[in-house]
Amino acid sequence: MAELTPVRKGHEFDEAALARFMAAHVEGFAGPLRVQQFEGGQSNPTFMLEGASGRYVLRKQPPGQLLPSAHQVDREYRAMKALEHTPVPVPRMYALCEDSGVIGTKFYIMEAIEGRIFARPMMEEAPREQRRALWRDLVRVLAALHAVDYEAVGLGDFGRPGNYYERQVARWTKQYAAAKTEHIESMERLLEWVPAHIPPGDRTCIAHGDYRVQNIMFHPTEPRVVAVLDWELATLGDPLADLGYLCMEHNADFYGEVSLRRPAAELAELGVPTQEEIVAWYCADSGRERIDHWEFYVAYNLFRSGAIVQGVYKRGLDGNASSAKALEYKDECRNRVDRAWAIAQRLDAR
Repeated sequence: MAELTPVRKGHEFDEAALARFMAAHVEGFAGPLRVQQFEGGQSNPTFMLEGASGRYVLRKQPPGQLLPSAHQVDREYRAMKALEHTPVPVPRMYALCEDSGVIGTKFYIMEAIEGRIFARPMMEEAPREQRRALWRDLVRVLAALHAVDYEAVGLGDFGRPGNYYERQVARWTKQYAAAKTEHIESMERLLEWVPAHIPPGDRTCIAHGDYRVQNIMFHPTEPRVVAVLDWELATLGDPLADLGYLCMEHNADFYGEVSLRRPAAELAELGVPTQEEIVAWYCADSGRERIDHWEFYVAYNLFRSGAIVQGVYKRGLDGNASSAKALEYKDECRNRVDRAWAIAQRLDAR
């Protein structure tokens, strides 16, 4: 279970108003209500709620001025609600509140699931002999998500089919401009390179948008996924964008992380699959023979995640980040887009 802290300064809200909302909208809820905050969750603050009737999780928008189209907790709620009876494991959704007058922002309440969340893709907390199986199930669930009939589960209007990368580049270019604090040459080059190198073909599925080890809850003892979390960036999109995102840390040294960018023999010793194994598993699970233009999907995701972490850092400067760790991201945008530009140049040199 992720670390819990008292509600941090700047994130306080009217807990009595929340208890009244839960009594009216969460079936079976009984107080008194106790609120603690999860450490992490850089985008949308997340809280553990405990009452006489059990435990719940609340996820809300952050306080302060928000970037355009960011922090859409209502989309998170809708995605998980739609996936409740599919092969994709998600928590049960209890209630969505779009009235910011209750606790100051939109929020939703969901089931609290017991399980393990690993802070890093190396999964150091897991037994070495489990890590490969944990990664294998992570890939299986991703393929299962991409196989869901989005229209049948009521998500036909969750995004616009087609032109996914063009729309994403436009969105993250705008978000980056709103959060920019310094000139980064590799980012400026990527803003031109990415839209000019989008591969042909355009398959549409439910794309999670932030599918990584840290957003997955695994069974307390078994090597299997019990909940996919953090659906803020979910939309209708290209499945290979999710896969490229999952493999980013096999291609770049992220700040504060134990790097997965190392020889296959070292990864095997640690019980962690290589990028090539992950791609092969995904192909087997999704019925693909191969994936062309693989480097594009990695470079694109490093560009996109650079824009995302720049937004986290800017919120830290503005004082409305979900975690005190936001200011540690000062150089992380540059780190990621420098690596993305190196991959792009390598691809161009072929």
